[in-house]
Amino acid sequence: MITTNQNKQIKQILKLKKNARERRKQKLFIVEGIRMFEEIPKERLFKVFVTEEFWETHRDLFAEQEPEVVSAQIMKEISDTMTPQGVIALVKMQEYQMEDLLGTKDKKPLLVVLENIQDPGNLGTILRTGEGAGITGVIMTKDTVDIYNPKVIRSTMGSVFRVPFIYIEQAEEAIDFLKKNQIATYAAHLDGTNYTKENFKSAAAFFIGNEGNGLSRYMSKAADKMIKIPMCGKVESLNAAMASGLLVYEARRQREEGGE
Repeated sequence: MITTNQNKQIKQILKLKKNARERRKQKLFIVEGIRMFEEIPKERLFKVFVTEEFWETHRDLFAEQEPEVVSAQIMKEISDTMTPQGVIALVKMQEYQMEDLLGTKDKKPLLVVLENIQDPGNLGTILRTGEGAGITGVIMTKDTVDIYNPKVIRSTMGSVFRVPFIYIEQAEEAIDFLKKNQIATYAAHLDGTNYTKENFKSAAAFFIGNEGNGLSRYMSKAADKMIKIPMCGKVESLNAAMASGLLVYEARRQREEGGE
């Protein structure tokens, strides 16, 4: 049993928890909690750390890989939550190509393009809601919060393992890729038209901007059309994750109706 935070493996976990650069360097990220642990694809599982209590209660989960047992105090130190569930795993990163975001031949592309999203909870929720709506992928500008941030991972509730995503250096990369693949682009913008009046049955991509500043002028103008979500009262804009959810579910609703 590991009982000291001076242990080499524990130091590694602490680095991965705090530092995005370290995660990229090691190509590993942290997954915490039993539900998320059960979602991990077997081929991507690198190492598991559990408390003695968790090990005694859930031995059936470890038929293929015996975990490293740590003390309750060490689990508390390496955990990113107030009440650790007793299991933390190191998982190998999955690398995607742009083409992976197009989906399968029998499914029209439905993408979300995120510009400078900063809140980990928002990003995680966008992935989770997007999976529910049937999106084929997510494109993020490089200034968007690290998708492997422990808070983002928890918010995805496992969607991070199933929804293809990619970071881009320049916004032009996304625009060029979408145009090349004949994907209609829609910018969420206060000056847009009512989103429910548009047709999203063909290949589509929604541009969602920063929580405080919205989309940049470049992204707004680069889109084929600007759309907005009508609101009552004095509310000017919605949370980025909420806006994304409304748009992708409208696309799903239309596509389930059929026709063009």
